[in-house]
Amino acid sequence: MGSKVDSGVMATAGTDTGNGSRRAGRGSLAFLALAVAATLSGCSVGIPDPSAAKAAPATPTLATPTITPGYDAAAVAAKDMPFAAGGTLAAGVPVQLSDGLHGVPGWKTVKENLAGASEYVKDDGCVVSAKVRTNQSALAVSGDDRASTEALFQYLDASILPAYLEPATLRWGGEPGGPAPVVEVLVFKGGERSGGRATAIYARLFSKSGSSVYLSVSCPDAVALAAARSETEARIDVVPPSA
Repeated sequence: MGSKVDSGVMATAGTDTGNGSRRAGRGSLAFLALAVAATLSGCSVGIPDPSAAKAAPATPTLATPTITPGYDAAAVAAKDMPFAAGGTLAAGVPVQLSDGLHGVPGWKTVKENLAGASEYVKDDGCVVSAKVRTNQSALAVSGDDRASTEALFQYLDASILPAYLEPATLRWGGEPGGPAPVVEVLVFKGGERSGGRATAIYARLFSKSGSSVYLSVSCPDAVALAAARSETEARIDVVPPSA
């Protein structure tokens, strides 16, 4: 089974698919960044009438910042973000991921916020890939974040059925090391049965904001994966929009 890889699509951290089996391929996913097609519009050139009075030049004015009516960023950030609450986000304002594993003993940052992607490697061989993508609205399913996230997984690999995905939570902002609200995500696990690297992939597509977050944790075995997942869930936050 091969995962689709599009331009701008994120790739998972090196998962050994092993034996080429159907489920093994699910551990290696690429993440999506959809290209928005540009629409060209024609323009006409008008010929002025010499007898017409000339219009006075317009007086420049300061542009007023666009504010989403009814949107309170602080209130949204202070509450849990279940799938059903995705509609409380501002349209077109992406979420982010923190760099919580940076500087943690045993972890080395090998890529930091490069085109929205970061990567960390642990002493025991585990690899964490953290990525944010925008312009994801084309995958949104009727404003339903859970259905949209399921559609995202299936777009990347058609063999990943919704039944294979498990609910999980990550931190939703908060102070590092302190308590924080949680955000619901879906997780796909793979690799253990095929003898390859044990992998857990977290993702959520925020349909209203048009952005998605992705965390891939890949380890030599299931024991190492459990420890790496615990550290990842405790230290990497999904950062709510601040405006």
